[in-house]
Amino acid sequence: MTGLLPDPTPLLRAEGIVKQFGPVVALNGLSMELRSGEVLGLLGDNGAGKSTLLKILTGFMQPDSGTVRLDGEVVRFRDVQHARSLGIDIIYQDLALVDQLSIVQNIFLNRESTTNGPLKVLRRRAMRREAESLIERVGVRLPSLDQPVGSLSGGQRAAVAIARVVQTNARVLLLDEPLAAVGVREARIVIDVVRNLRAAGVSVIVILHNYGHVIDLCERFYIVRGGEIAEEGRIAGHTSESLIAAVLATRL
Repeated sequence: MTGLLPDPTPLLRAEGIVKQFGPVVALNGLSMELRSGEVLGLLGDNGAGKSTLLKILTGFMQPDSGTVRLDGEVVRFRDVQHARSLGIDIIYQDLALVDQLSIVQNIFLNRESTTNGPLKVLRRRAMRREAESLIERVGVRLPSLDQPVGSLSGGQRAAVAIARVVQTNARVLLLDEPLAAVGVREARIVIDVVRNLRAAGVSVIVILHNYGHVIDLCERFYIVRGGEIAEEGRIAGHTSESLIAAVLATRL
């Protein structure tokens, strides 16, 4: 294992996380940390435990044992809404968008802004202005905000999903294979969006299987095997080939 000097105050830290599904041990005492203002890559084979870890870090499921620390304080997320209220949100590979709805409607889906009083009226102009601001913040060009999301390219759809998360003021963004369903050109859109968010102070954990994208995006990486951290290191000095070799070596 490659050792790194620990960050004295990591933004988010998992300590000794264990999660078991019947006889299957998904996470076996896993520990890792996310530092402020970085993009961290989680690497490893399918079934290694990466997605399970992200679900625990966002309150989707509870660990059997172990602790999660946010800003150095132990926190136990009651559910996804609790984690979101503390600034942690996630985007899965399917993006959770509704193709028939517009860009604005998707950004505010189930989070619509309404007037006060007994008769709730949608604040359409306010939501549109905020949607324009969010799209500008993530740094992507999109067609009319009234256009159905289903007509967008893969990269544009991912940008809308990220804008939706930014709307919640997330300071920790977890991405589970955000580039799996996009082409080379569209991947550049998503990569640029993540870079813009990092520059704005958002910290990111990303699961990627394209190690060229890992090189482009991440400062550090963890390799997960059998629910444990098999190796950690800095991206600097690595190539796609050396990362692949490191992942393959952890199987031995």
